[in-house]
Amino acid sequence: MLQSKIILGSEEWCTLPELGIPSIKARVDSGAKTSALHAKNIAPFIKDGQNWVKFDINPIQNNVKTIIHCEAPLVDKRVVKSSSGFREQRYVIQTSLEIGNSIWIIEMTLTNRDSMGFRMLLGREAMSGRVLVDPEQQYLLGQTSSDNLNEVYKNAVKTSSGLRIGLLASNPELYSNKRIMEAGEMRGHKMHFLNIKECYMKLDAKTPEIHYRGGIILNQFDAIIPRIRPSITFYGCALTRQFEALNVFCLNSSTAITQSRDKLFSLQLLLQSGIDIPTTGFANSPLDTNDLITMVGGPPLIVKLLEGTQGKGVVLAETKKAAESVINAFKSLNANILVQEFIKEANGKDLRLFVIDGKVVATIQREALPGEFRANIHLGGTASVIKPTSEEKKIAIRAAKAMDLKVAGVDIIRSTKGPLLLEVNSSPGLEGIESATNKDIAGEMILAIEKNFKI
Repeated sequence: MLQSKIILGSEEWCTLPELGIPSIKARVDSGAKTSALHAKNIAPFIKDGQNWVKFDINPIQNNVKTIIHCEAPLVDKRVVKSSSGFREQRYVIQTSLEIGNSIWIIEMTLTNRDSMGFRMLLGREAMSGRVLVDPEQQYLLGQTSSDNLNEVYKNAVKTSSGLRIGLLASNPELYSNKRIMEAGEMRGHKMHFLNIKECYMKLDAKTPEIHYRGGIILNQFDAIIPRIRPSITFYGCALTRQFEALNVFCLNSSTAITQSRDKLFSLQLLLQSGIDIPTTGFANSPLDTNDLITMVGGPPLIVKLLEGTQGKGVVLAETKKAAESVINAFKSLNANILVQEFIKEANGKDLRLFVIDGKVVATIQREALPGEFRANIHLGGTASVIKPTSEEKKIAIRAAKAMDLKVAGVDIIRSTKGPLLLEVNSSPGLEGIESATNKDIAGEMILAIEKNFKI
């Protein structure tokens, strides 16, 4: 009986002939119950009176230009719990699997696996009675070369025919920037990474221009996605304004980014829109320290640098003496600070709601490390999926609208007084929220641009 079973390693190449996929690398995982296939643009439809589903797949990891359009019989809709604990309702298809000289019918769920290492996961239900796994081995049934992949998929390479979109940022290797570039290419757009520091401008009433390294003129873009680091806000926003002057659509405007980076001004705008925040004080003179501490309810309290980002420049002062020392130390450096009430009942947790084009597309709860009060992912905080309340979603949408941001990361903290808004980020990171939710946030950003052009 054992001799009749196929022996597989932890990774194998296989074929999905009915889907037109000649070669795809699969993670062989007997710890996973169900099998999964990477899919985008998933849409159910009726064919000959039966339920079917169509979808697109990039069968080669880190290659978004090779795309296969697939369709298969729909057999179920099922709630699946991912390895990160995220529960997602997925479509389930039935198709044939070919490994080595064997072929049989399996069920697979469809999901976005961009954040995973493999386009396909082969689970134990599909292997039951047919397969033995040697987890110490790989590619026991043969390896596939890059040349072979290029040959079998030569007719599946999608040429760019859509918009010309520039990503205005600093680091092309950053997860968020790579995902945005991939998402745009996936939808057929011509994506260009524009390093902010290598752009320069010609200010002229008749022929304004933006140049790139080597004198390349950047006047032919349809849209720009600004992803500007706080340290280069001034120059990044100046470039964004120049693109706006050339009538290029910018996903977030220069004005919106500028005011979102001014923490004091942004809080004033939010309050004008009727959005509650933790009680906050601001002063210029160290002589006002005592009254400033009293104003926010006394210690413990939070002291924030107006120029701080990603949790940096944020200090918890647990006693009055500590608060006085921190405030006066910052003042002696001529630093602008906010003093803010400490919400103890939040217990080191906050919510990040990702808003795109007036809609909350994903939400995570961020939790600080033990002994830490800042929940930022960059500081080691962990992310988990959470369902926001209708009030929290309304606050996030109103906050993005108040700041005039089409893309915003809105941070909310839960208190005994109800949800309180902490901050609105104009360049929110994608890695934590995409990894936790398995949602294609980068794709939603591209869709917002397409919506502007009525595509």
